[in-house]
Amino acid sequence: MGKLSYGYRKLTAKDPDKPACAACDITHGGLHLDETAQWKAAKAEVVKSGAVKDVKQFHRDELDGETKGFVQSQGLQFPMVLAKDEGSGLRSVMSSEELAAFKGDPQAFMQKLRQKLEGGTSGV
Repeated sequence: MGKLSYGYRKLTAKDPDKPACAACDITHGGLHLDETAQWKAAKAEVVKSGAVKDVKQFHRDELDGETKGFVQSQGLQFPMVLAKDEGSGLRSVMSSEELAAFKGDPQAFMQKLRQKLEGGTSGV
């Protein structure tokens, strides 16, 4: 049902600066079911660079209790990027508005992510 809802929102969106899901545009190139080759390469590159230990993607219905509680307590909107820092827990790294600015470009997203994460995080 989530994919159908996303597809409808994607096809009927009138404002290109407010996509149906900016994260989906970055990871899947829009309405594709599989991750794009560019996204896979960008993930591998940012992990290899040492900026992060791991990159994980979750749909809102896949969040664990800690993450769900953090998102709710902070009043964050989907999609977003969170980081889990060693010792200090979760923090917000990018908002849905920031993700939309990448207009589906995984390389630009990862470049900005590396800049924001300098300082050592354990995972994203």
